[in-house]
Amino acid sequence: MADYLPHTPEEVAAMLAFVGVDSLEGLYAHVPSAVRLAGGLDLPAGMTEPDAAAVVAGYGARNAARASELVCFAGAGAYDHEVPPVVRALAGRSEFVTAYTPYQPEVAQGVLQAIFEYQTLVARLAGLPIANASLYDGATALVEALNMAHGATGRSRMLVSSGVHPHWRAVARTFAAGTGHEVVEVPLVDGRTDWSGVEPAGVAAVVVAYPNYLGVLEDPAEAKALAGSAGGLLVVAGDPVAAGVLRSAGSWGADVFVGEGQPFGTALSFGGPYLGLFACAEAQVRRLPGRIVGETLDTEGRRAYVTTLRAREQDIRREKATSNVCTNQTLMAVTAAVQLGWLGTRGLREVATRCAQGAHYLFDELTRIDGVAPAVTAPFFREFALRLRRPAREVVARLAEEGILAGVALDALCAPGDRSIDAPEGVLLVAVTERRTRAEIDRYVRVMRGVLQ
Repeated sequence: MADYLPHTPEEVAAMLAFVGVDSLEGLYAHVPSAVRLAGGLDLPAGMTEPDAAAVVAGYGARNAARASELVCFAGAGAYDHEVPPVVRALAGRSEFVTAYTPYQPEVAQGVLQAIFEYQTLVARLAGLPIANASLYDGATALVEALNMAHGATGRSRMLVSSGVHPHWRAVARTFAAGTGHEVVEVPLVDGRTDWSGVEPAGVAAVVVAYPNYLGVLEDPAEAKALAGSAGGLLVVAGDPVAAGVLRSAGSWGADVFVGEGQPFGTALSFGGPYLGLFACAEAQVRRLPGRIVGETLDTEGRRAYVTTLRAREQDIRREKATSNVCTNQTLMAVTAAVQLGWLGTRGLREVATRCAQGAHYLFDELTRIDGVAPAVTAPFFREFALRLRRPAREVVARLAEEGILAGVALDALCAPGDRSIDAPEGVLLVAVTERRTRAEIDRYVRVMRGVLQ
């Protein structure tokens, strides 16, 4: 079969003659021989496309079970929600399949309008007036919120609830290590953040998850009071599906809302690409990271969409920019906009309600099993933590053999010393979405009972 580079010998000879060398090796004559690879790469022979497909399929067959064959009760930041065919059909149009924000509005009105609609929907979910064109994922959005708080206050101390997803907190710690900011992780007590005894002096941001990663419904009013006493920003890290039934971040007085948009049309795909949601109060608009699409009029008075407030951005302000982010997740954002538009307000409320009802039914049934107890007693939305008599990892492996993805073992999710829960090796985090049927839930309970007894 042909080489990857499709040049004929005649074309190669002509190019070499043009640059004045007689061989391909001559192109690298200036590179010392001591650092050049001798003998070429030890690569296998090329394959036909069917042969390559068979090899890749063989790799996939090594999995204990295909992900699509497991009934999914796992969550911890990535959720198995229904994606209607209309969402894939519209978001999959070739005009939308890009991760980039268009620079030329005169030839990209369709994409820019779709992003504008996405921003409008995120702002409504957050209960805040301004949203950007998206960020890479929820963790990135959190870091950008901390950066915004530093810019707004001139301070570097960030109070982050341990109820924020462990991976998000890890990204925040990485950010702080490079910027000199101080990230203080505030512990949980029975699933809720214990703000008592926290010193508010010098605080730039107070971050609370609503609900938190254990599924617990925190009280953002406590975090708001703390942020207000310190003169810092309140950042709410929210579950966007919960916005269908819970108060918005803005109604709690949040200055910034961040979230993970994966539940809105993005499939579970081993970690990404995902979608960072970011909205803020109007006072912070000039510190908003990333792209913003705005609505204006062209020279003929027609409605037009453009990227706006560009002076904040890296390609213009360089080191004085509000953020290093200078792109977005257009495809994921358009997908989320299509899904939210398809659901509407009542549809999102129904999805959230079905999630909560299924989760509470499953919780009630599982906690009747000997060897299963609530890990926390606080109210929850659609995700809950259970303490098992056996190591959670063993239980997850055993239920996978029965075709059930039982949840996430917390000791696989949390770093050693995590201040969100004690003895995580015995704790299983379980999530329920609107996709789970009563029959699937009842079978989960039967299999769990058999495994533990």
